[in-house]
Order: sequence, then C-alpha cells, then structure tokens
Amino acid sequence: MKKVIILSDTHIPARASQLPKILVDACQDADLIIHAGDWQVLDVFFELSAYAETVGVAGNVDPWEIVDRFGKKKILTVENLKIGVIHGDGIRSTTEQRALEAFAEDEVDLIIFGHSHTPLMRQEAGVTLFNPGSPTDKRRQQQYSFGILEIGEEWHLQHIFFDKDQ
Repeated sequence: MKKVIILSDTHIPARASQLPKILVDACQDADLIIHAGDWQVLDVFFELSAYAETVGVAGNVDPWEIVDRFGKKKILTVENLKIGVIHGDGIRSTTEQRALEAFAEDEVDLIIFGHSHTPLMRQEAGVTLFNPGSPTDKRRQQQYSFGILEIGEEWHLQHIFFDKDQ
C-alpha cells in the first residue's frame, strides 16, 4: 500500500511560518508527497523532501525558481493510477473547470489541483477531481485541510480537516 500526501497553497511565509504538525505527522510515513502549487518558497519543498519524495507544480504566486524546477502541469503514474497535477489558476471559467480542461486530451484517473483553497472531491466523466484545500490558509473554509491517497489493489482518497491548534 502506497501512502501519498496531497497538499496545495501553503503560501509560506506569507500565510504561515511553518507547516502544521498534523500535516508533518502525516508526512512521516508517506511514500510520496504531491504539492499542487503556491509553495511561495523552495524551503517548503526541501522540508517536505526530508520526509518523502516530493513532486508538484508551480502556482500563480510562485517565483521563477519554483516554476523552473516544477513546471505548471505534470502527469504522474503511481502504481496503476495516472494522476494529473495542475495549480488551476487562470482567467476563464472556474478553477475546477480549468483543471479539468487542462487534462482533456490526457487519459488520467485523478486530477489534483489547488488555487481556490476550497476542498473538493467529485467525479466527472470517470475522472476524480481533487482539491486538497490549504493546510495553512483556509480563507472562507471552516477548517484547514490536505489529502491522503492510499494506493493498493484499489485506491482510496480522503480529505483530512483540522483546526489551527492541531
């Protein structure tokens, strides 16, 4: 069973000085960490990389060194699962629609995106759309959040919701 931690929109140091303990604890036994952009500093990548292999994409507020390192769109294969990763920023339609359109020509099982800071998990034409929300900047959401994906013979995806003091 592979354990994948999914996060986005950490906005460090603008919105938080560090990653929350509940997220760090979850990363301790992760096999892979996927970040869907708006890291803001490479230090977030280096910290996450200390726990597990870390991959991701750049978001709309990331500096050139993050864009250069990660790019804006990625397709990963983890076990038998094909995963598309994009931040989801843009000007037309909704964040969710932009994420879906970005992979319209690709045969993916799961699309991970961020940008809106709004947790979402739903099916669209056989593809699971997943926004983990933000572990550091919940905006109008009741709680902070990230995701855990477990991949074995089948795969299971869930949000982890938490309060600031967790």
